[in-house]
Amino acid sequence: MRRVGTTIRGIRTPIIKENDDLATIVVDSLMAASVDEKFTFHDRDVVGITEAVVSISEGNYVTADDVATDIRQKFPGGEIGLLFPTPISRNRFAPYLKGIARGAKKITMQFSFPDDELGNQLFSGSLLDKYGVKFHDVLTEADYNKHFKGMKHTFTGVNYPEYFREIVEAEGCTIDFIFANDAAEILEHAKDVLVLNVHRRQRNKKILEAAGADTVYTLDEIMDKSINGSGFNPKYGLLGSNRATDERIKLFPRDGQILVEKVQAMLEKKTGRKIEVLVYGDGAFKDPVGGIWELADPVVSPAYTSGLEGTPNELKLKYISDNKFADLRGKELKEAIKDEIRDKDEDLTGKNVSLGTTPRRYTDLIGSLCDLTSGSGDKGTPVVYISGYFDNLADE
Repeated sequence: MRRVGTTIRGIRTPIIKENDDLATIVVDSLMAASVDEKFTFHDRDVVGITEAVVSISEGNYVTADDVATDIRQKFPGGEIGLLFPTPISRNRFAPYLKGIARGAKKITMQFSFPDDELGNQLFSGSLLDKYGVKFHDVLTEADYNKHFKGMKHTFTGVNYPEYFREIVEAEGCTIDFIFANDAAEILEHAKDVLVLNVHRRQRNKKILEAAGADTVYTLDEIMDKSINGSGFNPKYGLLGSNRATDERIKLFPRDGQILVEKVQAMLEKKTGRKIEVLVYGDGAFKDPVGGIWELADPVVSPAYTSGLEGTPNELKLKYISDNKFADLRGKELKEAIKDEIRDKDEDLTGKNVSLGTTPRRYTDLIGSLCDLTSGSGDKGTPVVYISGYFDNLADE
C-alpha cells in the first residue's frame, strides 16, 4: 500500500537578480533536484515561487523619489492625513513613508489602537483597562504619551511613533499623531487622506468619502503607473511592497501570470506532466504568541495556473469512522472509508460528513504551506515543490 501522502520540498536555486530568466532557473533547478533526490513528477503536483524573486527578476522597483512624485501629483496641497499605517513595520511601511514625507509638507498620522489591522501592537491591550482608555476614545499625542510613551513592539523592540517621526522630519516634513479607531476622525485634522491599511482599505475609503473627505486614495492607487520609467503595479500599487535599500522599494509582482503559465508549459514539455504553478507571498496564518496575522500582502497568491482554482471538497474521516462505521476496524474499516471517498458528493457544503474541513481556497492553503516551507530568511529555497496535495486515502 502507499505509505506517504503529501510531500513538500524546498528547492534551492541560484541567487536571483534583476533580468534573470526566472522561468528557466525554476525549471532547471527542479529538474536537477529531481535527479539528486530521486523524486518523480506527477500530474497536479504544485510548484510555488516566492513573490520576492519574481519581483526581483522583473526589476519591479521604485525609489522614494518616485513615491514622492506620485504623492505630489495626487495630493498637490501637501497636507495629508495618513490613516491606519499597516503593517506597523520597518520593512513594509517605513520605506514608502520616506517617499510620502518627501512629497508632502505636513502629515497627520492616525494609528488604530492598541494594534493595527494585522495585530502589530503599539502597546498591550491589557493597558486599556489599566488606564481607563476605551476602544472608542480619541487620544492626542499628549494623551498617548501620558500612559504609553516608550512602549516598544514585542518582537522588534521599536517604538514606532518615535521611529516614524524621525523618518518624516528627516525629509523636512512635519508630523502630528492621533490615536483613534474611528476612520472618520482623521477628517478633523486633514481633508485629503491616504488610506494605508491593507484588507479594509476599500471600506475605510467609503467611510471617508461619505464623511466629506476632499481627496481619498488607497495604497494600491500609489505607484499604480510608472513614474519616469520606474516600476509599478497596476493592481496593487504599493501594497505588498517592502524594503530593498534605504532609497529603493521592491513592489509586489506585476507579471506573475505570464511566469506561472510559462513555467507550467516548460515543465510539461520536459516531464510530460501537467503541473500547477503559483506565485506566493505571505501565508494566511496568525502567530499565537505575538497575535500577528502574517498576511501583510494584499493576497496570498497574486498569480496561479487554472488548476488551482476552487476549494477542497473533503470528507472528515474521523466523523465517518466514529459514526457511520463505528463497528468496523482495521482493513475492513479502511476499505469502507475508501469506498465512501470514491462515492462522495461533488458538493459537501453544509453536510455533517465534512464538519471541520473549512473550505479555504486552494491558493490560500497551498501558498501558506509554501511560505512556511521557504520562510523569509536564509534557507535559500525560493521554490517549493509539492507532491500529492490533491490525493486522498482512496488514491493508490
